[in-house]
Amino acid sequence: MSTSAPDPRLGLQVTHRRYVPYGHAHYAGHLVDGAYVLGLFGDAATEVCIRTDGDEGLFASYTDVQFVAPVQAGDVLQVAAQVQAVGRRSRELAFTAQVICRGRPDRSQSAADLLTVPIVAVTARGIVVVPESGRPSGR
Repeated sequence: MSTSAPDPRLGLQVTHRRYVPYGHAHYAGHLVDGAYVLGLFGDAATEVCIRTDGDEGLFASYTDVQFVAPVQAGDVLQVAAQVQAVGRRSRELAFTAQVICRGRPDRSQSAADLLTVPIVAVTARGIVVVPESGRPSGR
């Protein structure tokens, strides 16, 4: 009986931080649409694919996207992507977006607070695909 070592790609996590500019506010109260965060998840997924497979990969699908707290212009978001499962060409990722700083335009135009407890704003799972080992992606 042979035991194989766990795949070293499992559990790999990348983290990005991004300031949310006021130009992205679409709704009253400086709210930002959910698509903005999904774009950040895509950026983090790209880095995961580069680190695990040496290719940018392609996003195939999102599942279980949950918008649990508002994202506002002036926020600083921390986005994490972590490898949950590895297939032959697919990678399942878990995503989390947290607000770590929040703009405070009620105090002054440039005021902001560093949050002692980050606010989980969006969670999701996604599938990315990469080319077979040694084959270019054809883009």
